Amino acid sequence: MTTQSAKAPIALRKAQKWAHLLDTAVKLPFIPFRIGLDAIVGLLPGAGDALMLVAGFRIIMLGKSLGMPKALLWAMVRNTVLDFAIGFIPLIGDIADFFYKSNQKNVRIMERWWISNNKAAVDKRTAEKLKQWGDQLSD
Repeated sequence: MTTQSAKAPIALRKAQKWAHLLDTAVKLPFIPFRIGLDAIVGLLPGAGDALMLVAGFRIIMLGKSLGMPKALLWAMVRNTVLDFAIGFIPLIGDIADFFYKSNQKNVRIMERWWISNNKAAVDKRTAEKLKQWGDQLSD
């Protein structure tokens, strides 16, 4: 495996950006808390939760495109469906959307899987970058 393959694949980077947009893109003023489109759009009764369900499945499809095992994909589906189901509970679902970040959870599953499958390449690339950094400091 080359060091080039240690770079995160495009599908994983897209999933990370998508999860950020859906779960943590907006910093709330005066409190150290972030929300995303999921919490905002989810305020629309029914349609908002359905739209966010589709958006959440986009991340799962990106995981599938990477070749993730079915067991992990099903765990991601459970996270997304749970978020959707909680969203249908009036008021409680809206509050839960601020705290239950299913898209971030799903991306963490993807990241752990990818790292475990590319550990040697990631370690080699990290060692090379640290050596370059050390060489620059000693110059």
